Amino acid sequence: LVEICGIALPEVQCGEKSGEALEALLSDLAKVSNSRERASKLFQWLIHPIPAKSFFRDTWEKKPVLIKRQNPDYYKGLFSTAEFDRILRQDDVQYGVNLDVTSYTNAKRETHNPPGRALPFTVWEFYESGCSLRMLNPQAFSSTVWSVLSILQEQFGSMAGANVYLTPPGTQGFAPHYDDIEAFVVQLEGKKHWRVYNPRSQDEVLPVVSSPNFSQSEIGKPILEVVLEAGDLLYFPRGFIHQGDCLLDAHSLHITVSSYQRNSWGNLLAKVVPAALEMAMEEDVDFRRGLPVDYLTYMGVQNSDKDPRRVQFLCRIEELMKKLSTFAPVDAAVDQKAREYLHDCLPPMLTSEERASSVQGAPSRWEDGEAVDVGVTIRGQTRVRLIRSGIARLCSDGEAVWLYYTADNSRVYHKEEPKSVEIKAEQTDGMEFLIHAYPKFVTVGSLPCESAEDKVSLAELLFEKGLIHTAEPLQRS
Repeated sequence: LVEICGIALPEVQCGEKSGEALEALLSDLAKVSNSRERASKLFQWLIHPIPAKSFFRDTWEKKPVLIKRQNPDYYKGLFSTAEFDRILRQDDVQYGVNLDVTSYTNAKRETHNPPGRALPFTVWEFYESGCSLRMLNPQAFSSTVWSVLSILQEQFGSMAGANVYLTPPGTQGFAPHYDDIEAFVVQLEGKKHWRVYNPRSQDEVLPVVSSPNFSQSEIGKPILEVVLEAGDLLYFPRGFIHQGDCLLDAHSLHITVSSYQRNSWGNLLAKVVPAALEMAMEEDVDFRRGLPVDYLTYMGVQNSDKDPRRVQFLCRIEELMKKLSTFAPVDAAVDQKAREYLHDCLPPMLTSEERASSVQGAPSRWEDGEAVDVGVTIRGQTRVRLIRSGIARLCSDGEAVWLYYTADNSRVYHKEEPKSVEIKAEQTDGMEFLIHAYPKFVTVGSLPCESAEDKVSLAELLFEKGLIHTAEPLQRS
């Protein structure tokens, strides 16, 4: 623990001179058959040496933590200024959509985005003039960032996002503010001076939305002040005010990995309560009875708190609120949250083995003036499983059962509409069986569908949608 301003904050000194390179780690993780285990191992690498169990128990949503590694190569390979430059040259990066140009001078935060494509000529001119560069969705351009985030989202059960920040020496790009996400600041190159401040009041603990920009006089004294160097990690929960500035002798490149936006009990209850009230109004006459004819004379802010009729009125409200909980469609609300989460998710980045044994690796192609190797044969003895634990979710709308999935999502947030396919009533048990069987491979013939035809047609549907793969690559029909 390091004590700052009388407050004990965790600081972890690793003292490691070497760590498993990210490329090698991702290669090793590709051999882990369970995607949940894969996510757990990658998250443990991110916050090493803090055990994930103690992190979630003691730190998550509670307080910042600083990990000083003394190993500048620990996160090497995740992202770099060289990759930043390559993306500007090779990809269609748009100002305001993919890239922000910002500055913070004389206590004033400004954005300098011109219209159109962000080309190296103008971007690096902005940088040379002292502006910071923020890449808003590096996962759309970097396969490594895509891979890391697509794995981590299963650890959080919530979308994992990222922004990359490149700051020139001796400058600051952003005003003090707090965010509505859990933030993992990963220092990739150079170094940056950070100050972190407690939430200003209980109302700003774990906030629902991000703050406006603050002036220095509004935020008090920092509880943590540190210089992050390459290989270091700084975590802080939503609501903790922060600002970072570059020292005179080095640029800074960091990536902020984020999660848990709009993923609170309150966000779930916002779906539960309206639905519960609708059901209560339909099914319980007590909720349909009229209000007292004179309630406007003693309720509301203009009326006295001392009127005894208020007590009886509030007691009745309390009774109905307790009764309302019995109508709460919690599972339906959770499924609604799950559908939103699947829409938020990145698509899975397949390993070479997964690609070879899925629709992505099917041999169908055009050759010598004709389509060849068209179609594959799925039989009862074919062994299959979901490609990822969280790739699909079975939900009902009361009339039909739908399978929502992430396989066809875009690497650009919400570029595509939510993806779903209707599952026939006679195949729903088979779909549930497949979901709960993960990570085991099961034969198509073991799916508890009503007929052998239903079993094969379900497997064919899921294979065509990219949701399952086979234990061995399929042969053509």
